Amino acid sequence: MTDQNDKAPAGKSGGLFARLRRPSARYSLGGLLVAGFAIGILFWGGFNTAMEATNTEQFCISCHEMHDNVYQEYKKTIHYSNRTGVRATCPDCHVPKDWTHKIIRKVQASKEVWGKLTGSIDTPEKFEAKRLQLARNEWARMKAADSRECRNCHSFDSMNTEAQKQRARRQHEMALEDRMTCIDCHKGIAHHKPAGMTEEDEE
Repeated sequence: MTDQNDKAPAGKSGGLFARLRRPSARYSLGGLLVAGFAIGILFWGGFNTAMEATNTEQFCISCHEMHDNVYQEYKKTIHYSNRTGVRATCPDCHVPKDWTHKIIRKVQASKEVWGKLTGSIDTPEKFEAKRLQLARNEWARMKAADSRECRNCHSFDSMNTEAQKQRARRQHEMALEDRMTCIDCHKGIAHHKPAGMTEEDEE
């Protein structure tokens, strides 16, 4: 025989999870769905806005490590100023445009935030000491992606090889034959090449 005192009061048994499983007496299922949908839109909008805010050149150079080093080099290149007036900014070259690869890149960038917080490259001397390794990391990322960000603006298919100098035309023909990718030859296109590069780095 069960003791009546052992029975929990009606409507209060099972705790929080039991209440979550039961239909709500106060709110309709439709109301809950509409509220969830609205919250989802607000969350997604806020997330996407924050994502795009971190995907601008101004955000990239807000750290003096970038502003005082590689940004100053980039400003002297054809990607910054050219006869057509088309400028490739930091995110154009370093952040994928499609959402999936962009998220992956942003997660990888958390290491860079850690470097900022710990001051690992906060002086020109520290930056130069790590520059080769930082460059190798980026070259490897770009090569693994078949220079995806370069190809947003450049492609072999759209090249007018007849308008190129003979040396450039021959090199592009060889690159096609050997299935090379942009970063294999254009490592110094927007920034100075680091000191200490090996023959393997140059390949």
